[in-house]
Amino acid sequence: MKIVKTSITLEELDTLAKSRFGHLIKAVVDIQLQIMVVDADLHADEEAELLAHGSKQSDLWGINIYPKLEGSEFIEFDSMINLRPSQNNLSRGVGDPQIQQKIIKVVNKLIKK
Repeated sequence: MKIVKTSITLEELDTLAKSRFGHLIKAVVDIQLQIMVVDADLHADEEAELLAHGSKQSDLWGINIYPKLEGSEFIEFDSMINLRPSQNNLSRGVGDPQIQQKIIKVVNKLIKK
């Protein structure tokens, strides 16, 4: 597991993806602190790591990153940690377009393409 606070390259993500799932890498993004953690078997493990480092659960969203894809296929908004009735998110996706945009902004800031 790796907490990304400044940047990570697409090449690094691709290497991490190949060593675990092949074509994707799981990540959890903190939309408030603008950091993310990557490279774990479960989004829940990444969520726990960020919570241990001071993140608030309401700011954490699970995604999958596909380093070899582009555009809307680069980020997949799908994780069990996203299922949050208390925040009006009733699916594994991220239903709020504003939250999706915040996630995309953090990912684009942290990943050097």
